[in-house]
Amino acid sequence: MILEIEVREGAKAPNRANPSDAGLDVFYCPTDPNVSAISVMPGENQLLPTGLKFGVPHGYMLQVCNRSSMGAKRSLVVGAHIVDSGYDGEVFIDLHNIGTTEQFVGSGDKIAQLVLVPVVHFRTVQVEGGLYDEPITMSGRGDGALGSTNEHPKPDITQPSGERGKDSLKDVINEGWLPNGF
Repeated sequence: MILEIEVREGAKAPNRANPSDAGLDVFYCPTDPNVSAISVMPGENQLLPTGLKFGVPHGYMLQVCNRSSMGAKRSLVVGAHIVDSGYDGEVFIDLHNIGTTEQFVGSGDKIAQLVLVPVVHFRTVQVEGGLYDEPITMSGRGDGALGSTNEHPKPDITQPSGERGKDSLKDVINEGWLPNGF
């Protein structure tokens, strides 16, 4: 698919570092040509201009994603993540410093990557008395949230195997449960 873009004077066009990369890298492009860098203090965020406008077609969105090196090495992560098809203004990257030291972003630095994602448009219908008459998933998760899928009953492996019956450590491992550190 081809997207039409506008590139402000002085801005870099988005690009892929490698042909197989999912996202297009975007770069910091200050609106004032005299600005060479911006500071992002710990716990703060900055809205960084890219100098780019995208013609995102209906049925798609641009997802703004972190650059792994920015997050892992510099503790700079993206805040806002969606550019809708109806938006035709300049794309800004909301960069948060989640680290403990001041970070600097220079003009022309890669600051995020954009991935084109199809959007399934849906509508909602309000119901009362429970969400489903019939189960729609196989998980049985219900209203479990915030890590509930990581919870597994932990067998007692502190007793000698003769007292545990079939729950030897080998049986426990074969059933898919491993204690921390394994």
